[in-house]
Amino acid sequence: MVVRLRLARFGARNRPLYNIVVSQARTARDSKPMEVIGTYDPIPKPAPDGEGKPFKDIQLDITRAKYWLGVGAQPSDPVWRLFAMFGLIEPQWKVVRIPAQQEDKALYEKVQKVKIIPDGGPKTTSTSTSTTKPTPTA
Repeated sequence: MVVRLRLARFGARNRPLYNIVVSQARTARDSKPMEVIGTYDPIPKPAPDGEGKPFKDIQLDITRAKYWLGVGAQPSDPVWRLFAMFGLIEPQWKVVRIPAQQEDKALYEKVQKVKIIPDGGPKTTSTSTSTTKPTPTA
């Protein structure tokens, strides 16, 4: 059978708390797991000093997580995301962010590449060589 690394939900209604568990793929979500390797609290808590961004509490036994990944356990998508935050595995989806100025420049270049065809249909353009006359200097 397949061994999965997944989240098991605990906690009260509207106050979830998850255990990161190792279990068989066909067992129920909250059944007794083979091993509990960490916890995840998705509700952001205020910073300890009162200033700064709130944080989500994640506790993980990294050595056991590496072991289970090494023997072939398959992480679920949320666990994959958590493990990617710890640097244990590569992220599934890479987010490419384009700064606003580059985005505007890319849009401008895209618009410049669009060719507008007149209603008469496509016309062939001929290239002609033009000669420039030297300007007299006074």
